Amino acid sequence: MANPKKYTKTKLNKFRKLIEKEIEIVNQDMDEIKEGVIESGNTSESYVPDSVYSVHMADAGTDSHEKEKNFQFIVRENSYYQNLISALKRIDAGTYGICKECTDEPKNLCSTCPLIPEERLMAVPIATMCVECKEKDKMGLL
Repeated sequence: MANPKKYTKTKLNKFRKLIEKEIEIVNQDMDEIKEGVIESGNTSESYVPDSVYSVHMADAGTDSHEKEKNFQFIVRENSYYQNLISALKRIDAGTYGICKECTDEPKNLCSTCPLIPEERLMAVPIATMCVECKEKDKMGLL
């Protein structure tokens, strides 16, 4: 398609502000998780290999589980952060809000094709597909 639909600069600035706010929230969440990991590592009750007999096995297991859970939270937050950065790059490139499946040939699966509906972008600012294409993708039809 030679001249695909695009969101206006005003709308793109609205999306940019939303994404930047999400980045701030993710950074705060990551800081809190990291502080929790550091604090849990500084307690004398924390599991340390040299103190195997001074800590009950269940407590050591709980500590280990909490550390693993915090690690998973960090991985998830980092992935979301990277997707937010990618969304900002798409805004800069002029491709933000355009369904990656409908770009070349609008499939008219939604009323705004090939644009991802604004409501979806407000709810999921990292979206790269309209709802219809995302559902087909989940079912393996794309």
